[in-house]
Formats: sequence, C-alpha cells, structure tokens
Amino acid sequence: MLPNNPTVHDIVFLAQRVPYPPDRGDRITTWNICRHFLEEGHKLRIACLLEREEDAVGVKKLESMGAEVMAPMLRPFARSLSILSGFWKGSALTLPWFRHETLQVGLRKWLTERPPSLCFAYSSSMGQYLLENAEALRDTPKLMHFAELDSDKWMQYAQASLPPRSWVYARESRLLLKYERELATSVDMSFVVSEVEKELFCRQIPGAKVTVLPNGVDLNSFTPGPFAQREPDCLIFTGVMNYRPNVDGVLHFVKNVWPGIRRRKIHARFLIVGSEPLRAIQKLDGQDGICVSGRVPSTIPWFHRACVAVIPLRIARGIQNKILEAMAMALPVVASAKAFQGIHAQAGRDLFVSEDDASMCAKILQLLDDAELRRAMGERARLAMEKNYAWTEVLSRLTPYL
Repeated sequence: MLPNNPTVHDIVFLAQRVPYPPDRGDRITTWNICRHFLEEGHKLRIACLLEREEDAVGVKKLESMGAEVMAPMLRPFARSLSILSGFWKGSALTLPWFRHETLQVGLRKWLTERPPSLCFAYSSSMGQYLLENAEALRDTPKLMHFAELDSDKWMQYAQASLPPRSWVYARESRLLLKYERELATSVDMSFVVSEVEKELFCRQIPGAKVTVLPNGVDLNSFTPGPFAQREPDCLIFTGVMNYRPNVDGVLHFVKNVWPGIRRRKIHARFLIVGSEPLRAIQKLDGQDGICVSGRVPSTIPWFHRACVAVIPLRIARGIQNKILEAMAMALPVVASAKAFQGIHAQAGRDLFVSEDDASMCAKILQLLDDAELRRAMGERARLAMEKNYAWTEVLSRLTPYL
C-alpha cells in the first residue's frame, strides 16, 4: 500500500504487551495504532513483552505486516522478585513489574545503531524506557500515550480497600504520580483518552503538554446482528476477568442488582464473557442463570445473543472499550456513572447511566420490558459510535504529530 503521507518515518513503538490480538483494552488501542502506522507506510519497530507463549502468534502477525518486533518473555518468578526490589528501593511497584533487562539492552541498541525519527510509548509503565534512554533520545521526538493516569486508578483502589492493602495502594499512587510528572515533562506531547482525563492530568501535572486521543472501535467487525435473534432477557458483560475493576463490578452486580432482575424475570440470563476468570467469578457459572465463558475467540457471537449490555464498574478511569463495542453492536447499554465518564454520547438517549444499584436494576428491567425501546436505543448507540469513535477518524489526529 502506498503511504498517504509522503514522508515515511522510522517509528519505535513501546507497549506493555504484544499489540495483537486486540482482545483487551490496551491491546485494542496498541493494535490499531500499529496497524495505522503500517498502513500509512511508515517503518515500525515494536518493543514489547511476552506474557504467555501464545503471544508469539501476535508477534508473527505483526512481522507479517512488515513490523520488526522485539518481545522477550516475562517470567513470573522474576516479576515477583521485582515487586520486592521495588519495595526496598522505594519505587512504584508497577515500574519494576514491566522492567526487562533484555528489552532495555535491545532497545538501547536500536536507538544507538539506528536512531528512529520518532519514539512512541503506550502506558506509563513503558515510559520508563524513555527516561532510561534520555541521552540516546535527546534529539528524537517523543510521544507518550498515558491513556489515563495510573496514579489515580491506584488511589481509587486505596479508597475501596481496607488496611493493609489500602496502605500499599496509596503508596503506589503517590510514587506513580511523582514518576508520571517526571515522565510527562520529559516528552514532547502526552495523550489521554478523554476530556475528563485531560482535566485531571492538567490538575495533577500542570504545565505539561497534553491532548486527547480517544479510544475507538472497529466498526467493520463490531456490527449488529439480527434483532429478532437476540435471546430474551439476556444480559452481557465483557472484559478480562482477573482485572480488579471488572471483578469488583461484576461481583457487586451479582450480589446487589441481579437478584432484583431475577425476581421479575425468572428466566433471565447473565453472560460474563472474558479471559482469565478468577475463582470467585468461576464459582458463579451455572448459578441463577449466570454463564461464565472464560477465554473466547471473539466476543461478537456473544454480543449477538444478548439484548442488553451492563457495565456496573465502581472503579473506572478513561474510556471503557466494552461500552464502545456494545454500542457499536447496537446493544442498549446500562452503565454506572463512573464507567460512563469520558464517553461522547448522550445519557438517557444513546444509553442509560445509573447512579446506584436500584437505578441500574430499574433501567435494566425497563429495557427488558420494552423491545421497541431496546431497538431504538441500540440504533442511536450505533450512530453515536459511527459519529465519534471510528478508528480511522480517531487516528487521523496523530498525523500532525508525525
């Protein structure tokens, strides 16, 4: 493919995980950014980390598209030791967790032997490689995609936990914010995913250059199925099920909202669709109409079964891809107020937003009782995604920075 931009850049891209397949929040974004760069005709070198042997399939996919990939394996034992070292050294635990000597050595070789024209890092945990290579990158433009401030997420964890965990989480929040300030002032531009995140960023890191680069949704893949084939009284939640905000939200929903729905709709079903379900989530499978899928090749067939998507998160930052995907599938969505933050859509028209458990239960039952409301809200949801979250439009905002 001929590049749309006549200037071809040599880009080094840093990511926590292999940017394929797009099966979780960070990989959805990194995959689409990498694909965008390659389709624009740029040279792309990706430095990332393998978490599982299966991730090698993603490496081969990216290499087949023309990218050069460096992806050493993260070992669980080494990660555990890294946490201890972080405690002793007084650093944020997130940073040594993603610190890999092989990646650092290989990256330094890339930067010194073949200096890139641009270095782009996704997630603050990978920003440490920019700081550690400051001298080699002195004359190289640097872009930092924070997505959201991790320090704020850890503060939410602290506020939702009891000692001693709350002490550990508060420590992580404090140290990460100090690090995020250093990182943001060392790069040429920082990206966050919403205006809400930008306001927080400007309060916490005044003076740093920051702009919004929202998440998007693949509108060609996430397309509505036949309305008549959706299963009656069937709800769905999608997300990685060892991620604390997802686990917390689902368990709270099952305990405090789902019983009220089942009292009115005795045959109602709740699909919990996502990889790595913790034991507490696995135990829900088969109880009270609940189905826990585990890892699936694609969430799309599961979306086609459901008639309402629920996003009951109590801990949330940034833009929730699970909302974008459900709305793109023309599913009516009922989301918590925290999960809705940053979404460019009209509450009450394009989706329902609930402030508490009683409100969430009532809005779900309202949708289950009214097929025409479900259809109309789903259609408006799809239009909102087409207007605001097509990846082609979102990533065109990167062009001025290249």
